[in-house]
Amino acid sequence: MKESSTIFLFLCLLSVVAFSSAADTLAAGEFITDAQTIVSARGEFAMGFFSTKGNPRNRYFGIWFNKISNRTVIWVANRESPISNTSGVVRVSSRGIVVSVNQSTDSLWTSNSSRSVKNPVAQLLDTGNLVFRDQSEPQNFAWQSFDHPVDNFLPGMKFGYDLESGVDRYFLPWKSEDDPAPGNYIHRVDKNGYPQLLLWKDSVPWYRTGPWVGSGFSGIPVLKPNGIYTPKFVINDKEVYYVFDLVNRSESPITRLTLTPGGVSTRYTWNREKQEWSQYLTLQVSDCDRYGICGSNGVCNVNKSPRCECMDGFSPKNPEDWEEADWAEGCSRNVPLECGNGDGFSKITGVKLPDTRWSWYNRSMSLVECEDKCFKDCNCTAYSNTDIRNGGSGCLLWFGDLKDMRGYSEDGQDLFVRMPASEFKRSKNSGQKTRVWIILISVFLVLAAIFCLFMLYRIKKRRINSAGIVQLNSINLAATDTDESPDLDLPLLDFMQVANATDNFSYNNKLGEGGFGAVYKGVLEEGQEVAVKRLSKDSRQGVNEFMNEVSCIAKLQHRNLVRLIACCIDEGERMLIYEYMPNKGLDSFIFDKEKCKSFDWPKRYNIINGIARGLLYLHQDSRLRIIHRDLKASNILLDYDMNPKISDFGLARIFGGSETQASTTRVVGTYGYMPPEYAIDGLFSTKSDVYSFGVLLLEIISGKKNRGFHHQDHNLNLVGHAWRSYNENNLADIADKVILESSNEHEVFRVIEIGLLCVQEYPEDRPNMSSVVLMLSSKIPLSIPKKPGFYSERRKPNDTTSSSTNHTSSSINSYSVSFFAPR
Repeated sequence: MKESSTIFLFLCLLSVVAFSSAADTLAAGEFITDAQTIVSARGEFAMGFFSTKGNPRNRYFGIWFNKISNRTVIWVANRESPISNTSGVVRVSSRGIVVSVNQSTDSLWTSNSSRSVKNPVAQLLDTGNLVFRDQSEPQNFAWQSFDHPVDNFLPGMKFGYDLESGVDRYFLPWKSEDDPAPGNYIHRVDKNGYPQLLLWKDSVPWYRTGPWVGSGFSGIPVLKPNGIYTPKFVINDKEVYYVFDLVNRSESPITRLTLTPGGVSTRYTWNREKQEWSQYLTLQVSDCDRYGICGSNGVCNVNKSPRCECMDGFSPKNPEDWEEADWAEGCSRNVPLECGNGDGFSKITGVKLPDTRWSWYNRSMSLVECEDKCFKDCNCTAYSNTDIRNGGSGCLLWFGDLKDMRGYSEDGQDLFVRMPASEFKRSKNSGQKTRVWIILISVFLVLAAIFCLFMLYRIKKRRINSAGIVQLNSINLAATDTDESPDLDLPLLDFMQVANATDNFSYNNKLGEGGFGAVYKGVLEEGQEVAVKRLSKDSRQGVNEFMNEVSCIAKLQHRNLVRLIACCIDEGERMLIYEYMPNKGLDSFIFDKEKCKSFDWPKRYNIINGIARGLLYLHQDSRLRIIHRDLKASNILLDYDMNPKISDFGLARIFGGSETQASTTRVVGTYGYMPPEYAIDGLFSTKSDVYSFGVLLLEIISGKKNRGFHHQDHNLNLVGHAWRSYNENNLADIADKVILESSNEHEVFRVIEIGLLCVQEYPEDRPNMSSVVLMLSSKIPLSIPKKPGFYSERRKPNDTTSSSTNHTSSSINSYSVSFFAPR
C-alpha cells in the first residue's frame, strides 16, 4: 500500500514536469491531477478540477474563464459522474480525452473521438474550446468541446447541426446551481420545416424564438447594432446553425449566452469595473413567451387583457374555457376552407411568425411567387417572407393550424392567412366600412376638437380663487418638469353630472383625502360606479398634477393600471373620474392588524406579481415610457377580486423613446419610497420605480411600513432590517407570520431577496422590471444583493411621521412630499 502511494506520488511529480513544459496542451503519456490546471495560450481560459459551493465534496473536470475574479464554469466533462475526492486524473489516449480516478483504466468520462489519432494531443484554445487532435494536424480536430456544449454559448461556437457529420450541438443546462448534471430543459435547433430554435422541458415545447428573418429571430425584438457582438444564422446544404462573433475580440467585453437551470436564456457581459456579470438581455420576458399559450390559431398579446384572442375569421373552440382564461384548445375557423372557390389571403401585421415545424420554404422566391404557390396548394394555410430585409424575399408556407403566435408589435412580421371566400369578402367589406368609419370619425374628431377649443376658451375666461385671483390662461397646464403636452382625449363631464353622481359630494360618499384633494364614490347615470378625485382649490400643485395625470393615464390600458374614465373642467373645478375600486388601497389591508390576518401568501403574491406586470407595462410595453415616481401602498388599489391596480399618476414623468434618465430640481414623491439618487440629487429613471417597488414588496411581505418601522434590537428602517436579517440568514424574521403559515417559506424568502435586489443603493445594480417579472415567475438563479440605499441607523427612532413638508401632492391616506433639492 505504501509502495503504491509512493509510485502514484512519483507519477504526479512527473506529470508536473511534463505539464509545465506543455503550456496549453496535454500529450500522450502526460496527465494532470486534481491540483493542476491547464491555461490557454493567452490566458483567457483554464481547465482543471472544481467543486460547486453547495457540494464541495464532488469534483468535476471543466473549463472556466481565467481572467475574471468570479470563477464561471462554461463546460463540464463528467457532469453526471462526479469524483468524491481529490484523486481525479485527466489524460489522453489515441481515442480521446479521459477522466478517471488514480490513473485507473476505468474511465468516468471520455470524449470518445470518432477516429483514432497517432500522436494525440488535447489543447485548450483561447476561445474556450477544448480540442482533441493529432499533434501534426493543428486545424483538423478529431473532437472538440464546442460540439458538445453544456449551458454556455460563447463567441464563435456553433449552435445547431452539421448535416454531413450528423453532429447536433444543443444545450443542456445544469440541474441546479450546485449540480451540473443535465436538468429538465434542452435547447436545440429544430431543422424540421424552416429551422428555428426550440426550448423543450421534459419533451414538451416550452419556448420558441421564431424563425430567422434576416435581421434576427421573429420572436425576439430587433436589437440595435451594439458594438459588442454580431449574430448570424446559417442555412445551407451542409450546416444549419446559429453563431455570434465579437465585433472586436481585443476590445469587446466578455459576453456569453447562458441557459439557466430554470430554462431561461440570458446574455451576460463582464463588467470590469465592478468585477461582476451584468445582465444584457433575457429572451423570455412575459407569459406570452410560453409556447402555445393561446392554442392553435390564437394570438397572445401582452398588452391586452385577457392575453389571448383569435385571429379574424376564427373563434374559440371551447368558449366556456376561453372565458375562464383556459386557452389551450385554441381557435377554429368560423367557416371551413373551400379550395378553389374564391379563397383569398388576409394580412396580419406585427406578429411573431407561427411554429415552422410544419412548413416549407424557398429562400429565393418573391412574395408574389410565394402567394401563388400557397394559393395552388389546398393544404397551405398561410405564407410569409423568410427574410424581411430590403423589402422582403424568400417564401415560407404553413400547412394546418398556426401555433404559437404573439402580437401585435412594431418588431413583428407580416403573415398572410388563407380565408374562405365568405370570410375574405366580409373582411374586404369590413375594410371598406372601416375606411368610411375612419373618415366619419375623423370629421367628428375635428368638430369635437373645435368645440373643445371653444369650451377651453370659455373656461380660460373664468377665474379661480387659489391664494389670490389667478386666471387659468396664465397657468402652464403641462407638468412642471416635463415637455410633454397634455392630450385631453377623454370624455368631459360637466359639473352637475359629477355632483349628481356623488350626491353633491356628500360626506357619506367620501373615500379619503390627500394633497390633491378629496376622493368621493359616485354612480353615473348609466349605473357605473366611479371614484371622483376633486382638486382642492387650496392646492397649488393640483393643476399641474391634474394635467399630468390626464396626459399619462388616459393613453394607457392595462389590467394592473387603474382606468381613467373621464374628467371634469367646469365651474372652476378640476376632477378626475376613475373606475371604482371597492377594496380601496393596499395599505388598508397590509397595515391593518385585523385585515392582514386574512391576507394570506397567495393573495399577496398575486398582488406583487400584478404590480410588477403593471410597472413593466409602464416602463417597456406601453407606447409611452412612463416613470410613476410615487409608487406606494396607498397608490395600489384593489378591485373586487383583489387584483392590484396602480393609481395616482399626478407625479408621473413621460420619457422619450431613447431617454433613460432625467433630473429635476423639484423632487416629488413619498419619504421611505424614494431612492437615494432621486431624493439627494434629483436623478430619476425607471430604476427609481424599481427601488420603490422593492420597498413596497418588503412592506407587503412584512405587513410593516418602511418609515416608522421599529425593532427592539436596532433603529433601522424596514429596508435596513431586511438587509440585516438577510446577512444573518434569518429571513423568517421579516415575513408576517400569516404568510409563513400559508406558503412555502422558500418562495417567500426568494421574493424577499428579489426585494433586496430592487432596493440596492446604486441604480445600475438594480434589475429592470422585465427581469423582476421573470424572477417572480420562474426559478432562475438570483444574484447576491448589495447594500441597500438609506441603510443607516436613525437618530430619532420614535419619529413616525410620513412627511416633512406642507407641500403635498395627491395621495389617499398617505401624504407625498415635494421639495427643492440642492444640485
